[in-house]
Amino acid sequence: MRTDRPAGSVQPAPVQIVQVAAVVRDLRNAVENYHRALGWGPWSAYVCKPPRHHHTMLRGEPVEFSMQLAETMVGSIAFELIEPLDGPSIYKEWLEEHGEGLHHVACLRVDGLAEETLAQLERQGLHVLMSGVIDDCAYHYLDSEPLLKVVVESLTGDQDLLAPDWTYPVPRGR
Repeated sequence: MRTDRPAGSVQPAPVQIVQVAAVVRDLRNAVENYHRALGWGPWSAYVCKPPRHHHTMLRGEPVEFSMQLAETMVGSIAFELIEPLDGPSIYKEWLEEHGEGLHHVACLRVDGLAEETLAQLERQGLHVLMSGVIDDCAYHYLDSEPLLKVVVESLTGDQDLLAPDWTYPVPRGR
């Protein structure tokens, strides 16, 4: 592993990986498959359409797009599945170029320095591909695939406060 850095470079403060995500064509089917094959669950699913999903941008231009996603905890890491619905998005582009599969890792600065971290990443050439807000939780996908071989998402807000639209498996008694 290389430890030498150019003179004057500063090592960034480490960011915490909080999520790994895949893009799929059929969310309900994917959730059922992961639950059956790996025992992952319960899943909380969210339909993200305006007005809940707002301030959406794609490559610096305002766009309107929607998606549905499901998330479950696997140890201390959230695993997320995303199905693009309407409008242009990097999720649809990913499906067209790569097919279904792993798409991004999400990082969260727990010390309240998310904006500073995002600015630091942009200075390194990792510019925002797509961004938006779901309720009060902001996300920014960075053009990190050429450098890191994976898309990086920067998250802010408390996603645990979001109310799911559906869950899987359905809790007993419902």
